[in-house]
Amino acid sequence: MLIFTLLRGGGLQCNRVSSVTHLKAMLFKPHTISSHILSNHLNQLRSISSLKVVWRKDPELDRAIENDKRFKLCARVVREVLNEPRHVIPLRYLEKRRQRMHLKVKIETFLNHNPGLFDVYLDRIKPKTEPVRFIRFSAKLQNFLEEQKRIFQKNEDLIVAKLCKLLMMSKNKVVSADKLLHVKKEFGFPDDFLVDLVPRYSNYFRLIGSPGEGQSFLELVNWEPKFAKSVIEHRAEEESERIGIRVRPNFRVQLPSGFVLKKDMRDWVRDWMELNYVSPYADVSHLEQNSREMEKRMVGVFHELLSLSLYKRIPVPILGKFCDEYRFSNAFSSVFTRHSGIFYMSLKGGIETAVLREAYEGDKLVDLDPLLEIKDKFVELLEEGWRQRAEELRLKQEKLRRDMENSATKVDQMSVKETNVDGRRHVDNGRRRAFKDFSETVLQENLCFGPARSLQYIGVGEQYI
Repeated sequence: MLIFTLLRGGGLQCNRVSSVTHLKAMLFKPHTISSHILSNHLNQLRSISSLKVVWRKDPELDRAIENDKRFKLCARVVREVLNEPRHVIPLRYLEKRRQRMHLKVKIETFLNHNPGLFDVYLDRIKPKTEPVRFIRFSAKLQNFLEEQKRIFQKNEDLIVAKLCKLLMMSKNKVVSADKLLHVKKEFGFPDDFLVDLVPRYSNYFRLIGSPGEGQSFLELVNWEPKFAKSVIEHRAEEESERIGIRVRPNFRVQLPSGFVLKKDMRDWVRDWMELNYVSPYADVSHLEQNSREMEKRMVGVFHELLSLSLYKRIPVPILGKFCDEYRFSNAFSSVFTRHSGIFYMSLKGGIETAVLREAYEGDKLVDLDPLLEIKDKFVELLEEGWRQRAEELRLKQEKLRRDMENSATKVDQMSVKETNVDGRRHVDNGRRRAFKDFSETVLQENLCFGPARSLQYIGVGEQYI
């Protein structure tokens, strides 16, 4: 076998190779250009794939996810009814969908603990059948849905910009329509954005393909330069204007308290941070998939996607659906633990969720998306119902206590026996004590256990989901 080696002077040296061992020795000869390139490439691969960071729980960011669970559960039930014709559904049909909605209590219990969302009424499923209970939106929920439309209209420019950015970051400027529908809640898109918003902005995007699952795609029509800057680039420009010195775009790294990286990992992160920032909107077709520069770009894409999301966090399985469009590697999820100062990988609820650290202070989201006004309005509606429920329970407790006290007074009066022994009044203490024990038992069962269990459903005690 013959192998040619490029010499420093520009000539070629021909060598005969007699074995594979001989070939390896020549390739890794320290003074040849080919051996230097190959060794450097292998070191680069090793530097990324061999680095391990131990996952560490962040209780505050986990709590941020936990705090939204009840609101999201109520939103799922509302969305289930919203998808029905005329926005009504028999109660028993909705009961059968509890597992799909991740609802742990019966629908009737859910309605009692969340008043103000739905009205219950009787209607027939088919003519000449017995009436059954249906549910429909309450007047308050109808008003909220109208308010939601107004908020979407007010922030339409933001929604268009987000949609353009998702397409501009993709490999071929095309993303599956089904995948975009799957992430509409994460980014705050209206339910009908493909049929209402997209046709009205034909200068930015268009639907291509054919109807059917996996056959329709959203394509970018025109590249908009004003959308081609990431959050990190905007931040660097603003800081440069503020201090009058050019600031290099880069990531903010904030390790949680007590988190310590090993020396080899610290050195790697330091060198990696010194690399030039690769914009998620830049053409990276020339970069090797396993290079440090490609890792820098991938981290930039994740940072931008999380920055565009409503809660600055996205479940990892959802991100995994876009591996092809955004050139993610198969082991992309390791990025979130390898760069623990930028991201946090939550395991709350048995779901891996990527969280952008810089968007939170403790368990509070501080980088607020304008579309979160919809959530605020919905939570106001829920809390109004919970206060109403709590007041009803309080009044019920007071009435029950008064009734028990009145009954106890009557028994006391009946149980008093007047005698003339030593001129004193003697009371049938045994009878009074028996009734007192009975009264306390009833109060315990009706006032403590019953209402306490109810209160934890309405937000006064522990959450029930």
